[in-house]
Amino acid sequence: MCIGIPGKVTAVGCDSLQLATADVGGIAVKINISLIDEDDPQALIGQWVLIHVGFAMSLIDEEAALETLAALENMRTVGSAGAEY
Repeated sequence: MCIGIPGKVTAVGCDSLQLATADVGGIAVKINISLIDEDDPQALIGQWVLIHVGFAMSLIDEEAALETLAALENMRTVGSAGAEY
């Protein structure tokens, strides 16, 4: 099992590397979209993707993305409060 982080594609490049920028919790990250780009990289702008080790692995819907981001944020805040596991 791997952990993927949701991000919203905000920009795409036009070179053979198929790099894009995604917003992940307010942070702009560079991602590779070669695994999900079929024909038109511009069509990915505004789409939510699941990111793992810098690669967009799949498209996901906004509801799932926001739920996952909320769960990750909850884990962060609980963990920073010194909760015992």
